[in-house]
Amino acid sequence: MTDFAARTGLSASARPPKRYLWTDAFALCNFLSLFAATGDGRYRALALQLIDQVHHVLARHRPESARQGWISGLSEEEGRRHPLAGGLRIGKKLDERGPEEPFDPEGEWDRDGQYFHYLTKWIHALTRAGAVLGEPLLLKHAAELAVVAVKAFTHAPPGRQEKRMYWKMSIDLSRPQVTSMGQHDPLDGYVTLLALIRTMTGLGLSPAAELRQSADSLSSMCRGRDWFSTDPLGIGGLLFDACRMTQLLIRNEDMAADTDMVLLADMLNAAENGLAHWLRLNPLNAPPAQRLAFRELGLAIGLKAAPLMNRLIRHRDAALPEAVTASWSLLSANIAIAKRMESFWMEAANRSGAHWRDHEDINSVMLATSLLPDQFLSLEAGAPAGNIP
Repeated sequence: MTDFAARTGLSASARPPKRYLWTDAFALCNFLSLFAATGDGRYRALALQLIDQVHHVLARHRPESARQGWISGLSEEEGRRHPLAGGLRIGKKLDERGPEEPFDPEGEWDRDGQYFHYLTKWIHALTRAGAVLGEPLLLKHAAELAVVAVKAFTHAPPGRQEKRMYWKMSIDLSRPQVTSMGQHDPLDGYVTLLALIRTMTGLGLSPAAELRQSADSLSSMCRGRDWFSTDPLGIGGLLFDACRMTQLLIRNEDMAADTDMVLLADMLNAAENGLAHWLRLNPLNAPPAQRLAFRELGLAIGLKAAPLMNRLIRHRDAALPEAVTASWSLLSANIAIAKRMESFWMEAANRSGAHWRDHEDINSVMLATSLLPDQFLSLEAGAPAGNIP
């Protein structure tokens, strides 16, 4: 994480900031984990500096763009008070596709814009920062971003009452760039907003009615959906969402317990089936050049949730359905898979090629999260989850 901070202009003032929202969300949780584990104020300072840079780089138009200032369109002074009122750019190397430019499925991956699932990761990271650092303003920023994101990405197709979500929006949220819906976007958004609401109320803040309405809107989009995925990053994301949902259900706050218990069971079932399918492909025996570290490490992070959940369930004597507790117990048996992936990518020889260097920031940050996932996985206020294997 020290190398990442220097490499991306966070701690090296001579380097221009190089911010990328997904990576920075994991990095923020890592600095929180290091601060909570060591009490070293350097990590608290890095966390706050990272938040400031993300908001002043990704909440503003690209430096080379004809448009300048806050992407929300607010004045400089008002934008400083509400930096997330217009969302946050992804941070891609290429500018967004213009309204008249033809759609290129391959080229679109390299273009800037806004992703909903990146915004939810930053909302989660800000929620954890507000809780761990005791900074209520960060929770208010997270809430404002949540409402803006749900409103911008949610739409009702013509002739249909059922709402859907766009996969990608333009930098200023004025038009969709990719109209299809991410498989897990409503689910990840729903759980993220519930965790934010629970954190705010736990710290004596009153979530606005619009935030709760946004969570309800996402909940309605989760009904009857299939969460099965064979992508390791997607499976890891399911386990991350299931981890947070389990913690929320144990506390039974701000939730429709029966409906959300069914949703939790569906998530865990999909994750188990997806993991079994992925392992049958024997992916861990492939050479480094044929593997994407950050996708594997997303799964490793998700698997690290299982032992944490088992301890919480036992400690709280939680009245969860047998299917839920059995799933977490079964998933705990796969912790060796997470450790195997970590060990593989800790080997210098496996990080020596272009397959690692081309994604060095995201790879290294997610490896760090897998090694110390406490504050990424936990919903506790101000305390690490503690010694996750």
